[in-house]
Amino acid sequence: MLALIQTIIMALDIYWWLIIGSAVFSWLYAFNVVNPRNQFVGSVGNFLFRVTEPALRPIRNLLPDLGGIDISPIILLLILFFVRQFILTTIAPALL
Repeated sequence: MLALIQTIIMALDIYWWLIIGSAVFSWLYAFNVVNPRNQFVGSVGNFLFRVTEPALRPIRNLLPDLGGIDISPIILLLILFFVRQFILTTIAPALL
């Protein structure tokens, strides 16, 4: 059971970094720091979008329009932090 909990925690940690990478990439793309016509940049952006958008879209639908400011990654990071801490402090001790 410990291996399963550790695997879930690791998957949450990896997804945490993918969300941060997606947010940073979107800023770089928006301010024309990266070349959008570069094939590698396009592939990385497409991958990050496809991985994070299914979790971010429902949060964006619930949030009011903030005039171009997207706080959905921050809210998703808070949710992931809560789930991670809940697993570590509540579920893991109960199972071990």
